[in-house]
Amino acid sequence: MPTAPIRFFVGGEWVQAGDSHAVSNVINPYDSSTVGRVYLATEADAEQAIRRALAGFGKTKALPSNQRFDILSYLSNGIKSRKEEFAQLITAEVGKPVQASRAEVDRAVLTYQLAAEEARRIEGEVVPLDLNAVGQNRYGVVRRFPLGVVLGIAPFNFPLNLVAHKLAPAIASGNAFILKPPPQAPLTSLKLAEIVESSGFPLDAFSVLPCTNELAERLAVDPRVKMLSFTGSAPVGWHLKAKAGKKKVILELGGNAGSIVDRSADIDEAVRKNVLGSFVYSGQVCIKVQRIYIHEEIFEEYTKGFVQAAKALKTGDPKDPETVIGPVINDEAMERILSWIREATVQGAKIL
Repeated sequence: MPTAPIRFFVGGEWVQAGDSHAVSNVINPYDSSTVGRVYLATEADAEQAIRRALAGFGKTKALPSNQRFDILSYLSNGIKSRKEEFAQLITAEVGKPVQASRAEVDRAVLTYQLAAEEARRIEGEVVPLDLNAVGQNRYGVVRRFPLGVVLGIAPFNFPLNLVAHKLAPAIASGNAFILKPPPQAPLTSLKLAEIVESSGFPLDAFSVLPCTNELAERLAVDPRVKMLSFTGSAPVGWHLKAKAGKKKVILELGGNAGSIVDRSADIDEAVRKNVLGSFVYSGQVCIKVQRIYIHEEIFEEYTKGFVQAAKALKTGDPKDPETVIGPVINDEAMERILSWIREATVQGAKIL
């Protein structure tokens, strides 16, 4: 069992936490082993992160696009060079089957690449103002400017790529960034901080703060934070938006994805895609298939094939490259799933 808690990153400094800091254990959901231990940031640490981010913003907003491109390219290449290290850590922290963890790392590499390219395309506009005589021979120039300090609150299910969805655009557009990593998977974010540390990004403009939800909420409502990017549950997301005042808020609150199988479909292919879309990573994916509408003429054939294919999926140890279905994240998630099954059967659903 790992004993020494891992430090967190505040504005360019790995904080040497002490007795005033609580410690959180990161538990492998498959075998309940301890993956690592992390110090939790305090209010004083959060205040330090904001102050340093405000100072760092003076540097990030002045970065030319070529430097932002270089920084993001460095992050992309740095993650790629440590692909297996990241994949194994994601699997250990959140129980994601390693084949899916490797795919997530690949996607994160691409996300930073795309952001690097977009850093070169943050353009403006020249607008003619001669709609009336007063504006004749005059033009307006439209430019885009960085906002300031961005707070990203990330979920457990994609602890690398959904962080990338927040951090990469913030860097591309010249903002400072504070990350509140998921409590189930802070180690992936802290490993990412190691790459950011040597990327050339102004480090006082970047922090990774494992912390309580209560402290994260205080960060979210702080007027010095100019944007909140939150991915997670709908109740929490809307609660934070309601309290965020006039700051910009981006919410990603999960999906409700349906699939339609027409009688013209290739049934075997439809079964294969929908089974994986339903059950890969135990369904802990925001765009997973949640319901399937099947043309009545192929209903029986499709349903039979779907059940057979679902039963054939390999379950078990997520470190096994063949595993498709590992554990859910915790007992609370398991109970929620079972409650949905009970609710459905009470209302007349038939379990096949």
